[in-house]
This record gives sequence, C-alpha cells and structure tokens, in this order.
Amino acid sequence: MGEFWPVPDVLTYLAGRWRVTRSVRDLASGAEGEFTGTTEFRAQESGGLLHHESGTFVWQGVARPAERTLRFLPGPSGTADVRFADGRPFHGLDLTSGRHTADHPCSADLYRGEFTVLDADHWRTVWHVRGPAKDLVLSTGYAREG
Repeated sequence: MGEFWPVPDVLTYLAGRWRVTRSVRDLASGAEGEFTGTTEFRAQESGGLLHHESGTFVWQGVARPAERTLRFLPGPSGTADVRFADGRPFHGLDLTSGRHTADHPCSADLYRGEFTVLDADHWRTVWHVRGPAKDLVLSTGYAREG
C-alpha cells in the first residue's frame, strides 16, 4: 500500500463524527488562524450525507463560533457529488485511489482542493484559494471519533 488509502465508497467512509483541526494562512498578509471543532456526516432521508461542521475559529487572536453545512450526494461507483447547503454544486469527490483534486471557481477566485485519505480513521484536505483579493491556504486534518 502506498501513501494513500483507497476508499471504495466515499459516503460509507465519511459517515460518522470527526474531530477537525484547520489552519488558515493568508499568504499575502501573513495572517494566520485556526479552526477546531467537529464534523458530523449523517444520513439524509433523501439519500447521501448531511455534513455539519461546528467549532471555534480564531483569527488574529479573536475567537468566534463557526459552522457550515454541506450535502454529500451519491455519485457513480462510490463517488460523491458535494453541494452547498442550498443545493448549489461545489465539487465532485472520488477517493477510490485515496486521493482527489477538485476545483471550484467562485466569482474571480479559484478554490483548488486536495483530498488525501491516510487510513481508516484519518484524512486531510488542503484548499488553495487564489484570486484578485485572495491568496489563502486552508489545511484541515480529520480524525474519526470513536
């Protein structure tokens, strides 16, 4: 087995509760922040998983509550179609090789996410956000809660 841990069905793998730690770096200004909290992926009656993340985001020394919701819908052959809470498309997710790269254009910005599965209980994402007013790196580690 290589550096990546293949996942035959992304929805089955993600289901449950995860501890989350995210670092946020603004490469232009040098500012840094950190999010800590939990993410829960729970089954929706209509199919797929509802992803709800909540915790505390500290930016330049100021702590604030933070949360977001996404929908992970079943895709072909064990993949997922990730959507924002309001149903707008976000990105596809195919972890059958243990690694996936996704792009999401947002106005003049481009979000590029790299997803890596480390083992049965750990995965990570690194999002690079670039645009006229943004140059960010968001690195997130996920650890399954028992």
